[in-house]
Amino acid sequence: MARPPLDLMQGTVDVLILRTLAWQPMHGYGISRFVRERSKGALDIESAALYQALHRLERKKLVRSSWGVSETNRRARFYELTAAGRKQLAAEREQLRSYIRALQLVLDPT
Repeated sequence: MARPPLDLMQGTVDVLILRTLAWQPMHGYGISRFVRERSKGALDIESAALYQALHRLERKKLVRSSWGVSETNRRARFYELTAAGRKQLAAEREQLRSYIRALQLVLDPT
């Protein structure tokens, strides 16, 4: 039986989006699908949270958007990482890795 998706921890949606866009520009549904598939269904970004985060990242100039045509031949807004977004992603990845290491020290003491 499939498990329900995990609740996303505060602050992780942005880094998931930035990491996904590091692969290639994508539209919102593509970002959501990528995260769900890469996490084997464990992570699912709700649409409202996804688009709020994309707009926030765009205001911060970490991503930029342009209109294009999706793989289903529909007009869609595509998002891509900016240079500032790549820099932010590197910083957030390191911060998350440090946090995870600290959690593991507490959860699995040796």
